[in-house]
Amino acid sequence: MNRTPIDGAALLDEVEAFHRRFNVFPTEAAFVAVALWDAHAHLLDCFDSTPRLAFLSPEPGSGKSRALEIVETLVPHPMVAVNASAAALFRAVSGADGRPTILFDEIDTVFGPKAGDNEELRGFLNAGHRRSGVTYRCIGDGGNQSVQAFPSYCAVAVAGLGSLPDTILTRSVVIRMRRRARNEKVEPFRARIHEAEGRKLRDRLAQWAEGARARVTGAWPEMPDGVTDRPADVWEPLLAVADAVGGAWPGRAREACVTLVKAAQYTDKHSLGIRLLTDLRDHVLIGIDRLPTIAIIDRLNALDDAPWADLNGKPLDNRRLSRMLGEYMTADNEPIRSRNIRTAGGVLKGFHAADLTDAWARYCPPPQDPATSATPLQPSSDPLEL
Repeated sequence: MNRTPIDGAALLDEVEAFHRRFNVFPTEAAFVAVALWDAHAHLLDCFDSTPRLAFLSPEPGSGKSRALEIVETLVPHPMVAVNASAAALFRAVSGADGRPTILFDEIDTVFGPKAGDNEELRGFLNAGHRRSGVTYRCIGDGGNQSVQAFPSYCAVAVAGLGSLPDTILTRSVVIRMRRRARNEKVEPFRARIHEAEGRKLRDRLAQWAEGARARVTGAWPEMPDGVTDRPADVWEPLLAVADAVGGAWPGRAREACVTLVKAAQYTDKHSLGIRLLTDLRDHVLIGIDRLPTIAIIDRLNALDDAPWADLNGKPLDNRRLSRMLGEYMTADNEPIRSRNIRTAGGVLKGFHAADLTDAWARYCPPPQDPATSATPLQPSSDPLEL
């Protein structure tokens, strides 16, 4: 029996509207990204990679788990995981029941500061970002063991407090959730009623996806200006879906892409190291060609909205600053190291802006508009007269 073709743009409008009934996201871009992510999960085999969807917040009660609940009703083969082991996940992904969409709530219990490293799970989530990703394990008993490759490629959405390991964060579309304001209202979610509504949308998404595979497979969606490298990998499947559904979605998707990529540049900065480089450029070494280490640390630890005064309970010190900067290279391909700086009080160890210029150009987001950026800390006297 022939089925009437589904209007993809209208269907995605309905998916977005379903989220809006129960979720308050921080930006319009977030609603666009999440709806596209729901749809892309039905077309996973058409892409070379799949972005992780991360609902993160600094405090409980910000709607992260509810967002994950709504996603659960809309994606294929949802598998809700809380404290699941890496072994359980890669066996589920390679099982005979079909590839699941993994929904990992309370991810902070896995990667939070008190949870340990969890390298095995981190490796699984990293490997599963790519369609070629596999996890190798030994199977068998005693001397009869053999190495077997378990496929790891699957769609993953997570929710949790704080942040994520850098290797996962850079593979994610990050939605920074916040508590609802008093004037922000949502419809109460009742599982017995609303799960069925979501599943009807899920079934229509699956039907639309079957007809859209030829348009999506091998697609090379045009990226917005400035979106390259890892952010382009993250957004390529979502933009391909937007182009396939048509209507207003291609334009909305690219606007959302630019908004969320820029937000990640200025908030996540992708790693603590890049955050350090950026803060040195934008707040510490402005108009200064060199500065003693002690003065650099004082300025960093005094920055508002920065992590340096409390790194797992300890402020940034000389040893950690030197270790972190030593991971980056100068223009002469030498590790960035402290050098002697002559001051009125003698010779002190410190860092030269010229040694950091190459790392700033390679790793940091573009400088913010000086008219809107924070005023740099002003020393009470010449920083070299210590």
